[in-house]
Amino acid sequence: MQKYIFFFFVFIGLNVNAQNLQLEQIMKGDEFIGNQPENQRWSIDGSTIYFDWNPNNEVGNSTYYWNSSVKEPQILEDLDAEIDDSNQKEYEVVYYTKAGNLYAYNRKNKRSKKVIVGTDRIYNVERSNNPDVIFYQQSRNVFQLNIKDFSITQLTNFKTGSESEKKNLTEDYLQKQQAELFQFVRDNKIKDDWYEAKYEKNKEALIKEIYYGKSALEQLKPSPDGKFVTFRLSDYETPKPTKVEHFITDDGYTSNKTARSKVSIDNLSKHQMGIYSIEKDTVYYVSFSKLTGIMDYPEYYQEYDDLKDKEKVEKAVVMVSPIYNKTGTKAVFELRSQDNKDRWIVQLNLNSGEITELDHQHDEAWIGGPGIPNYSFGGGSLGFLKDNETIYFQSETTGFSHLYTLNLNSKKKIQLTSGNWEVRDVKLSQDLKTFYITTNTHHPGNREFYKLDSETKKMTPILTNDGAYEVELSPNEKQLLIRYSYKNKPWELYLAENKPNPTLKQITYSTTKEFEAYEWKNPNVITFKAKDGNSVYARLYEPKAATKNKAAIIFVHGAGYLQNAHNYWSSYHREFMFHNMLTDLGYTVLDIDYRGSDGYGRNVRTGIYRHMGGLDLSDQVDGKKYLVENLEIDANRVGIYGGSYGGFITLMALLTEPGKFKTGAALRSVTDWAHYNQGYTANILNFPETDSIAYKRSSPIYFAENLQDKLLMLHGMVDDNVQFQDVVRLSQRFIELGKKDWDLAVFPVEAHGFKETYSWVDEYRRILDLFNKNLLEE
Repeated sequence: MQKYIFFFFVFIGLNVNAQNLQLEQIMKGDEFIGNQPENQRWSIDGSTIYFDWNPNNEVGNSTYYWNSSVKEPQILEDLDAEIDDSNQKEYEVVYYTKAGNLYAYNRKNKRSKKVIVGTDRIYNVERSNNPDVIFYQQSRNVFQLNIKDFSITQLTNFKTGSESEKKNLTEDYLQKQQAELFQFVRDNKIKDDWYEAKYEKNKEALIKEIYYGKSALEQLKPSPDGKFVTFRLSDYETPKPTKVEHFITDDGYTSNKTARSKVSIDNLSKHQMGIYSIEKDTVYYVSFSKLTGIMDYPEYYQEYDDLKDKEKVEKAVVMVSPIYNKTGTKAVFELRSQDNKDRWIVQLNLNSGEITELDHQHDEAWIGGPGIPNYSFGGGSLGFLKDNETIYFQSETTGFSHLYTLNLNSKKKIQLTSGNWEVRDVKLSQDLKTFYITTNTHHPGNREFYKLDSETKKMTPILTNDGAYEVELSPNEKQLLIRYSYKNKPWELYLAENKPNPTLKQITYSTTKEFEAYEWKNPNVITFKAKDGNSVYARLYEPKAATKNKAAIIFVHGAGYLQNAHNYWSSYHREFMFHNMLTDLGYTVLDIDYRGSDGYGRNVRTGIYRHMGGLDLSDQVDGKKYLVENLEIDANRVGIYGGSYGGFITLMALLTEPGKFKTGAALRSVTDWAHYNQGYTANILNFPETDSIAYKRSSPIYFAENLQDKLLMLHGMVDDNVQFQDVVRLSQRFIELGKKDWDLAVFPVEAHGFKETYSWVDEYRRILDLFNKNLLEE
């Protein structure tokens, strides 16, 4: 009997191995894979590395450390041990904030001490060009601390409201009556006026009050010499918010929660850049009226009779704080138009408030690309080189984001990198003339690491194998802290010398035994030709010849501007494992980086301008054609699925290309772009009030009558990104049109990114059943 029991368990083990993977496993995500380290950084002295990690699968990440004195990473119990010395690497004493208080750390004795402790939070500590002076902010004002004598000077005195509100307090009837009736009141008024006059006489010793009304006061920044403070005043519209109803709650009642607004030209904000001269005690504002293209309307206006002859006005712009050279003598900053089509780099004269245009990039689609500030105005590369006269920045002028320098005196612009590849990240060395850059030089799906000499333009390869390298230089730049992954190997941390092709020492081991027990496929990254002749990259997952069923599934990644056909670990790790599972079942899977995807330059990025569901969809159709013509796939047994933008493309596939795909699963899909958010949508489709053509041809809800193939829609009911209303509105259209070949699965507790394993399992069980039933059964 024991023999048979043993044989039974062996058989079960072999059967599981043959089946390879189960949904209940892979849909656990990182709990099954192993939680990978992130947010890696060096200690202030370079002796220790810190990172966030969760190797024991707890509720969340904790801070871990590793150095040569420990065999393996240890949890950091003393969180105060970690100190940020950003932009203070050349100073012996580093000033930093912790819990809203100001501290100083001495590199020699490795000790910290409290400098200012109080209830008003201190933030934005900056060094001046005087080593004895630092700036910090508190209560929306800038202060100067002399670290030699520890004297503190308040440099600004910003106040809400207006000066007239302070001076012209309206006296009501009773106040006037009291003064008229009583000598006592009149005598007190005389005394008050006398003291007020004395106060005014000595007022020059006090700080001028700067009133900024009801605007938002933002981006205060002192100049390195402490003579000026720049700031931004912003007036934001109050757009109508959306509401998301929660049905599963603690108290049994539904809960209505406010969420984002919808895209609209009415959501544009107004911004001013102001300069406060401390010596002159005066405020003045920067004019942008002479910038190239500031009065130009976009080309698509010519398609609308009510817009093509519209009176021209200055574009709404948004700007960021100036960046100063080391001596504080030069200041530059970036701004962009809120129609997303122009980006300027300008030099600022602090004395006059005048600007000089240094570089202008215009794109009739929208400004974007690596190292270029995006719609949320973050992530740009801009700074000064060692000579204090030359700036560096990135631009897509050639069609790919590359690194440039520009001399402020000669106005000479030099392109440092070139080619049909992108500079993904830029770090300036401490010598202020050498760059460390991350690129995809050899393959769009790589993230390689190079050293670049700004004078010779020579690129020295350091880390160039297939995969992705995220690198942090040690404070002395002799070592590299590396986060690396490959297509079938999740992210881990490594240490290496800063030299070409170094040996990597692995620091973390994150994957679980269960994950390691399976032989994960290494999908080929292939290319195929689109109908317009462009090369399209895709990951190809192929089954073994013995199990191949001649059915195929096309996966459409989300986010639109995202790359997934790359050589490193995917953020779609559940889908990666699901695709392994599908190939075990005999399916061929194609994961396409369609038009609009990241990593391939400007033309691919903007290929979907004014028509989402155009080239991005035809790339999926051409992907199917590649499978049929090259891999013996049955043209009548191809399905398609994806989430978010991938769900949108799935809907467009079934509704605008009926008959091309046998079935499709659309997860958390946009069905009408006029109902999505401002930042993402306005980049690509402009505004619904000004470009209704783009919105109508890009929204699945306008093509609902074409449904003829089997469709499964899946959506979280508390999705505050692509909201549940999207799929409800499309469902109503299907009902009114009498459509039958569709189903809707809802997930009451899930938002846009699912959290619960049981929800993932249920969702992908339905998707797998859909494919098995429609692609395998005759």
